[in-house]
Amino acid sequence: MIIKPKIRGFICTTAHPTGCAEHVNRQIAYVKGTGRKLDGAKKVLVIGASTGYGLASRIAATFGMGADTVGLFFERPASDDRTATAGWYNTAAFEQAAREAGYVAESINGDAFSQEIKEATLKLMKEKLGKIDHLVYSVAAPRRTDPVTGETYASVLKPVGQAYSNKTVNVQTGVVTDVTLEPASEEEQRQTVKVMGGEDWSMWVEALADADLLADGFTTLAYSYIGPKVTHAIYREGTIGRAKDHLEQTAHDLTTRLKPYNGRAYVSVNKALVTQASSAIPVVPLYISILYKIMQEKGLHEGCIEQMQRMYERLYAGGEVLTDERGRIRMDDWEMREDVQQLVDEAWAQISTETLPELGDLESYRQEFLHLFGFGFDQVDYEADVNPNVQL
Repeated sequence: MIIKPKIRGFICTTAHPTGCAEHVNRQIAYVKGTGRKLDGAKKVLVIGASTGYGLASRIAATFGMGADTVGLFFERPASDDRTATAGWYNTAAFEQAAREAGYVAESINGDAFSQEIKEATLKLMKEKLGKIDHLVYSVAAPRRTDPVTGETYASVLKPVGQAYSNKTVNVQTGVVTDVTLEPASEEEQRQTVKVMGGEDWSMWVEALADADLLADGFTTLAYSYIGPKVTHAIYREGTIGRAKDHLEQTAHDLTTRLKPYNGRAYVSVNKALVTQASSAIPVVPLYISILYKIMQEKGLHEGCIEQMQRMYERLYAGGEVLTDERGRIRMDDWEMREDVQQLVDEAWAQISTETLPELGDLESYRQEFLHLFGFGFDQVDYEADVNPNVQL
């Protein structure tokens, strides 16, 4: 099959196995290229391990700390007329590289919210890892079925309290327009917290503890975002922000529960990046295109793997972990620097379809978006006939 990108809205419906492998191998090469091997976690479970920050966490854990891993994700294998999802190909490439390097790399494909997958994961971990010293929870999902009640919840991206209007961009055409989002109802807010908050993270830690799979000194991470004022109404002060508040409270609750293990739960606030999740949020792609230009010019730009490598260096550097007043690890510290955000504000006030090429870097956004699905790499021959049926 000759595979080309097929983009619909903010998703790409195809993925390229060779390109995804190139993407993974570049991240592995970055971690190896730092020349640093952290004395950190050695047995790691990553929930949401196939793309974005979760994938980068798994790569940094294995090749930056020497960790054996189990990864959990919800991806689709190839069929007769469809490619697999990018996360499927990413995982295949990671597993091959990790195993060739002598590490345990096992995976489970299924719904992380379900009791069935939790039980299957615990069984696999007992067989392959034993007690773990680190859990990464990196799940971005549109809906969740509660395994106890059977109720299904759906998350929404909406402001809270009042309608919100601001600029956004059509990533494919480069046209800047205004977008207005109506406020969420109380029920939509509740359901979004149920999907994107910390309830399932807490259930996973409890299940691991009940299965006697937590090692002394166990740490766990979940990921969040705060962002600038221009995105607050749609993100931090919107429905997703309500969920992230719950996530942060969960971290505090888990830290208390982990005291018998000398453990700790953290929320890491990460930088705005092109991910499958962020591409779906109005306003954010335009902000990222401006941010990228500014941070690249200042030599501050990082991708997922650079963020996760730096985060683990902070987490496992020895001594007390540097956090903000709310106990969060602030990996967005470079993004939120005053000089960076001042330039963002100035550009935002002037941004339009006509000024975007000068004030933003939409081309970098498009390139990184294609990379998520294995496209846009000069080293890959996209005219070559490839087999989409890659096995895990």
